[in-house]
Amino acid sequence: MNIILFDDHYRTELLPLTFTRTAAQLRIGIDTLAEKWGRLLAEEIEIEIGAAEISYLTEDYLSEKFGVCYSAENIYINARIIPTIELLESIKKLQEKEVLFLNDEIIAFKSVEELSYTEVQEIEGTKLVEFDLLLIHHWSDLFIHNGEVLVADFNQITEGRTSEPIEESNRVIGDNKLIFIESGASVETAILNTKNGPIYIGVNAEIMEGSIVRGPFAMGEESTLKCASKIYGPTTLGPHCKVGGEVNNSILTGFSNKGHEGFLGNSVIGEWCNLGADTNNSNLKNNYGSVSCYNYTTEKMEDTGLQFCGLVMGDHAKSGINTMFNTGTVIGVCANVFGGGFPLKHIPSFSWGGSDGFEKFRLDKAYEVAQRMMERRGMDLSVEDEQILKFIFEHTEID
Repeated sequence: MNIILFDDHYRTELLPLTFTRTAAQLRIGIDTLAEKWGRLLAEEIEIEIGAAEISYLTEDYLSEKFGVCYSAENIYINARIIPTIELLESIKKLQEKEVLFLNDEIIAFKSVEELSYTEVQEIEGTKLVEFDLLLIHHWSDLFIHNGEVLVADFNQITEGRTSEPIEESNRVIGDNKLIFIESGASVETAILNTKNGPIYIGVNAEIMEGSIVRGPFAMGEESTLKCASKIYGPTTLGPHCKVGGEVNNSILTGFSNKGHEGFLGNSVIGEWCNLGADTNNSNLKNNYGSVSCYNYTTEKMEDTGLQFCGLVMGDHAKSGINTMFNTGTVIGVCANVFGGGFPLKHIPSFSWGGSDGFEKFRLDKAYEVAQRMMERRGMDLSVEDEQILKFIFEHTEID
């Protein structure tokens, strides 16, 4: 079975996160959307049909890293969908030229044709989906729906498995069966509260002493909660993250650091980001009104309708010590923000500066910073990554 997860026009609503990835690589709950499909297909299809292959159909400049593979029969699935068994069963029953749709959005279809990214956008629906589906329409949907998705992921990942034991030095409030500790993980003298949801601790992850965690919460492989961290769910740390201070209802996609004191709330942080000590974001306006954010589709500020909305930060972005971000701040890829006062609520990619103004960060310097940070995790900035960053750089203007 050949699965192609395709992006559609909503990918601009997911910027700046989708500047550097297909929507299928967004993290919500415990893992990414693509990883959820991988788990579901392995459980439900591999035994019946044979190994399922997953590839991606997206913008041309991303296609070298996130390529597409065609076969004699292809199943095209919208990359923004949270996969479910019910949806998978409906897809398996699809006939050639039948197209599942919901609210004028294409959900899935089968085709022998090798369709391009542009051609997929022109497909029209023929068969209405008659059950509930969750699609990500805006980057804020990631933290809004993180709790329900995290609980579903926890149940699927831990079903039939046994957790590593909880050390006696920890204090558990609620059901300890809602705590799952993977092999190699370390949790000492922490307070773990599962009354509002489960707690998942990934392979070789560490929760240092004095930390307080309220579920739903998940931390990925090799991630660390530093001493006396305060975590309010629903919150997710992807793999290889280091987090301290106070975090509420936020997602760190992976390989990013918020290692010191400071507040992060109702926010989504990309990969390879670093928040300097005492970086804080506002997630609620003083007048309790609706938060406005920059919208890449309309290229202007738009009302989100949300009372709580913090910030979104693209990959490889950084903030200096004591940086303050206003409600609804949107930060692009490879931005470097520092200095006193509140910077603008829209900080374009490759911006260098703060409240006193910005200049454009040099591309070669951006490569150097990215490479240095990735080396600390034993990784390198690939040629494909450099080409993606170059494309973003060349298509970014800073006033």
